[in-house]
Order: sequence, then structure tokens, then C-alpha cells
Amino acid sequence: MLGFEIAPVLATGGDGLNLLTFVALIVALGVGSQVLGARFRVPSVLFLITAGIIVGPSVLGIITLETFGGAGPLSTIVGLAVAIIVFEGAFHLKIEKLREAPTATLRLVTVGAVIAFVGTGIAVHYLLGASWTISFLIGSLLVATGPTVITPILAVVPVRDRVAAALETEGIVNDVSAAIMAVVIFETLRLDAPTATDYVRLFAERLGTGVLVGLVVAAVLYYLIRYVDLSPDNAPQNARLLTIAGAIVAFAAANQIFTEAGVAAVATAGLVLGNTDLPYEEQIEEFKGDVTLLVLSFVFIALAALLDFDQLIALGWQGLAVVVVVALVLRPLLVFVSTTGDRLTNAERMFVSLVGPRGIIPASVATLFALELESLASETREAAEAASGAEAAALAQEADALVASSDVLVGTVFLVILLTVVFEGGLARQIAEYLDVIPMRVLVVGGGKVGRALAERLEDRGENVVLIENDEAIIETAREAGFTVHKGDGTDTDVLRSAGAENAKIVVAATGDDDVNLLVAQLADSKFNAEKVLARANNPDNVEAFEDLGVRTISSTMATAWALDNQIERPALANWMTHIGDNGDVQEVQVTSEQLAGRTVREIGPELPEGCLIALVEREGKTEVPSADFTLQRGDSITLLGRRDGVREAMSVCNPSD
Repeated sequence: MLGFEIAPVLATGGDGLNLLTFVALIVALGVGSQVLGARFRVPSVLFLITAGIIVGPSVLGIITLETFGGAGPLSTIVGLAVAIIVFEGAFHLKIEKLREAPTATLRLVTVGAVIAFVGTGIAVHYLLGASWTISFLIGSLLVATGPTVITPILAVVPVRDRVAAALETEGIVNDVSAAIMAVVIFETLRLDAPTATDYVRLFAERLGTGVLVGLVVAAVLYYLIRYVDLSPDNAPQNARLLTIAGAIVAFAAANQIFTEAGVAAVATAGLVLGNTDLPYEEQIEEFKGDVTLLVLSFVFIALAALLDFDQLIALGWQGLAVVVVVALVLRPLLVFVSTTGDRLTNAERMFVSLVGPRGIIPASVATLFALELESLASETREAAEAASGAEAAALAQEADALVASSDVLVGTVFLVILLTVVFEGGLARQIAEYLDVIPMRVLVVGGGKVGRALAERLEDRGENVVLIENDEAIIETAREAGFTVHKGDGTDTDVLRSAGAENAKIVVAATGDDDVNLLVAQLADSKFNAEKVLARANNPDNVEAFEDLGVRTISSTMATAWALDNQIERPALANWMTHIGDNGDVQEVQVTSEQLAGRTVREIGPELPEGCLIALVEREGKTEVPSADFTLQRGDSITLLGRRDGVREAMSVCNPSD
């Protein structure tokens, strides 16, 4: 059984401490876990679960179910937390980002979800001996990955947008579909002989209700924030509060109509609002992000504290076998089937396969179902006591079966969550580094205006940029602007190493001190063997000396002169280059595609995305503007010019591994 009983709301815990103290403890542990995760670049969920287990009944016994006043209040708290988490995740899911991996995304939430659902159900049935209904109930729950685990992972593993889009969308959509499907299957337990029509009706009721409520709430919030004067003094603050309140209202209203329809409602509201031209969007995102971190911490620690290890151990090797099937057989299978022929590289597909931990939705819904099964078992036992003979024996057997189903349900779901979060979440960065799916790392020494402007352009192209700066004021400014900044002296080998110089492909010395820039460039080349080292020369007289030492140098004075000359002689080009990255783009990429090698520019041109052309070709150190009859070779470096989206798409065509 679950190992706890429903109790009335208590003002104090078992040791006399009041509920507020326990909440404060959980929040403190949650914030500490977030800080540790950021410090050691490990997904925070690993520390959150560890903290929950330590303070839970299995270790210190500080936090138990009775701490929250029983299962009822805790279910309400978890439900509200899930509403905020799902809303925040959907709010960040931008339509333009989904275009990075459209085919993979659609297949992951359809074909992939079906493979996970059916495969998990079959594994649970044959390995754990559960009934088909309970097996597929578990299968439906374990389809979900969810933003509660994916978001912390992506915070410390900066994969390419196409990978992040696939994982984030899968998490949001499958959270909704899994929760609704699980409720549908559970509801059919109450039906004598459920038909396919029953399943479709129950699913449609919840999904339709959730989408409708979400659209209504989103429309109301948009109107209030866009067209109603929310007070001149505190409009951003009121917009933030309205958004959070709207998420909670959407969740509660939809759930009031149909159980678990609230998840679909908040996902719909978040997705719609996040993709509209909403005023104060940045302030809303920052506020929701902070609130989400707190509720995420609370939920993970609270549920981890209630883990019953005896229940997990009782599953035996069969339980571990189910985890292996779910994580190492079904997950890779569904990912590779779903992403066949898509833009994801094999390494990226393997990363998505190995990083699919399960999150809060399966845990909270499984807990709710287990409580209802135990309640139903109690009612059945009471009926057995009132009956006699064969009827009493049959009812007692049915009650035992319900309790056993509750144990298998909760034990299996929590075992999969625990092991996938610990191993897949905890090792996500190591997996990414081993598979080399983290975009090219660029170190920029110097976080001033030049360094930040360069970092902004590089990050816009999807690169993983780390600034190195020693000045506290500049560090604070850069971090507030959203940049990753490593504090330290860029001329110190240990500082460069800790910032990731050993994995950096490009190192840029961009400080205002030429001596520092020269030393950084020499260290990057001699100690870390970076593929490309660039240095800023503030004094034009130093350019020749830098280049004599083999350092590629950009003179600040000459760069300014070139820019001014371009404005005079080539104003249209200069203006276009100034705004590069907004609409237009210029990128250089090496040709590795066998489909392009040996073909002329004339033949390849019509196959390139609209608004994109091959401007330059470099071969054996010589660069030229290619004619239509120029034949490309594998290894050529070509410069693509055109619209931003077209250039990015063409890069993946020319170099599929990029």
C-alpha cells in the first residue's frame, strides 16, 4: 500500500513544528538545490529528489504525509503547482522555435506516444502480472516526460534549438495527453464493459473542455493586459499577477467540469498567450520563471519525501526490468522511428533517446489513483464483511486485487521516475558532451560592450557562448542581460580551463587591453589548441605584432573605419549587414553532403530554400564568386547569403551534421 492514511488537516507535524516551518524548510531545500544544480551544471531535479528522500520518512522522517494534513490538501497543492509549471512551459513554447524540428515534434507526440503507451503496458502486464487495465493505465502515465524535468535539463545542457524544440514540445503535449488518457482509462474501471466509444467520449470531453477553457482564459487575459489600463504606476506587476491568476483559474475551472481537464486548459492558455504580442512579456516571463522554480522545488521535494522504498523493493527484478524496457528499449525505438528523415543528427537522436526522464504529472496522478483504489478497496471489504459465503470470499478477493493494483501502480511509476531522473537527468550533461551534441562553445574574454555584442550575435545563431570577466560591475550587467559569465582573469590558465577552454572551438580576446588580449590568444592556441583564436587590437600599431605571432587580429580602429566607409560607399549593404540576424543572414559552412558534392551551382540552386544563394566558395585557400557552372566538392567552404530562415535551413542541407 501507499504507506500512509488520509488524515484531517493538521496544524503541526509529528515533532510539534508547525506547517509553515515545514513549508519554509522545503522552499529552502528547493532553492539550495537550484543553486547547487547551477553551480555544478547538473539538472536541479537530481538534488531536489535527493533532498526529498533525505527529509522523508525513509531517512530522517522530518516530512510525512501528515505534515500536509493528509492526501487531500497535498493533492490540491500539487495540482496548483502543476498548473503553474505546465503553463510556464507552454508560455515559453514559441511557434517559430517549433519550426526547428516540425516533423520530429509531430511524430514524437503521436507515433512516439503510441509506442511508449502500448510497449509499457505490455511490459508491465507480462513482467509484473498486472491486469491489462492497470498495465495500460501505467503505460499512459509513463508516456509523459514533462517540463518539470526537461526544463531543468535544458537549463544546463544548451543543445541546439531543434533538439530543445523536440524535447520541450514532447514534454508539454505528452503531459496533457498522458494525464487525460490515464483518467480515461481509470474511469473505465467503473464501467462493466467499456467500449471504444466510451474511451473516445471520455478523452474528447476532457481535451475539448480543457482547450475551450484555456482559449477563453487566454482571450480574457489578452484583452485585460493589452487594452485595459492596469494602472500607470504598476502595469507590469499587475500583468504578471493577472497571468499567474489566470493560469490557476483555467486549471481550477476546467478541473471542476472534468477531472484532469485542467492540464489541457493551462497548456492551451500558456501556448496561446506566449505566441501573441503580449505587453510586458519579458517581465511576465521573468516573474513566472521565479515562481515556477519555487513550486517545482516544492512539488519534487514533497513527492520524493513520500516515496515508500519497501513498495519499490517489492517489485523485485521485474520492476527494474520494466525500467530498462521503458528507458533503454522503448525510448530509443520511439525516438528513432519518430525522427527518421528529420534534421536531427544521429548523435542528437541518441541524446533525445537517452534523456527522457518522467516528471511530476505521472507522480501526482498515480498518487491520486492509488488513493481512489484504496478507498474502493475499503468499500469492497466493508461489503465483504456484510456478505457471506462465496459472495464474501469473492468481494474480499476483489479488495485484495485493488490493493495489489494500487501497489503496482504507484511502485512502478515512482520507480521509473526515480531511476530516470537520477540517471538520465543527473547524467544529461555528460551524455550530451559524450555524444557531442552541445553546439560549438565560444569563449569570449572580456564582457564589455564589444564582448556582449559579439556574444549576442553568436547566441542568436545557436552557439554556446561563455563570457569571461573579472570586473564585478560588468559581470552583473552581462548576467542581467542573460549571458553566461565565468568570473576570473582570462589570462589565468585555470580560469580558462574551468570556463571550458578545453572544449572551445573558438576563443576571442575582446578586452580593452592589448597585452591581455595577446596573452589570452597565445594561451588559447598553445595550451588548449582551439580551432580558431581571434584577438581585438585596440591600438592599430599592434596589429602587425599580433599577426607576426600568428594571432588573427581585428583592429578596433580599422573596423570602425571599414564600417564608416561601407556606410558611405555601400549604404544598402552596410544597413543590411548591421541588422544581420534579424531578417537576413550570412553563414559559412563546409560541404559534407554527398548529395551536393560533384554538382554545379546551377543544379543545386533550385534545391536551396527560397531567398538563399551561394555567394562565395573557398577551396584550398582560394576564395571566389562561383559561376553557375562551378562544381562543388566535398570539403569546400561555401558562404550562404539570404533570408535568415533560408540560410539556416540551407546550412543543414550542406552539412547535415552541423
